Amino acid sequence: MLQAYLPILIFIGVALVMGGVIILAGRALGPNRPDSAKLSPYECGFEAFEDTRMKFDVRYYLVAILFIIFDLEIAFLFPWAVALQEIGLFGFVSMMIFLGILVVGFIYEWKKGALEWE
Repeated sequence: MLQAYLPILIFIGVALVMGGVIILAGRALGPNRPDSAKLSPYECGFEAFEDTRMKFDVRYYLVAILFIIFDLEIAFLFPWAVALQEIGLFGFVSMMIFLGILVVGFIYEWKKGALEWE
């Protein structure tokens, strides 16, 4: 019975060895030129431990909101695609209306320059 697991153990062992070799090769052969910009902490465009009352750009919130909106769109598309045969034409038309509203919002954001980063 345990002999059936031998190929799985060999596969896991080979995967661990190959992963370790690749990581070590990248560390040994890759360039290592740290500078102050690469070593500085970066969180939302400002230093992490400064005055909490400082102003920062609202574009970070905008990017997060846009990501959530279009990420939720994908979350609605997967179940719709799976159940498309059961929901028929009504489900197809309602999803096209939903996607149309999202496309109009995307075009509006694009025209307003919300996707541009200075």
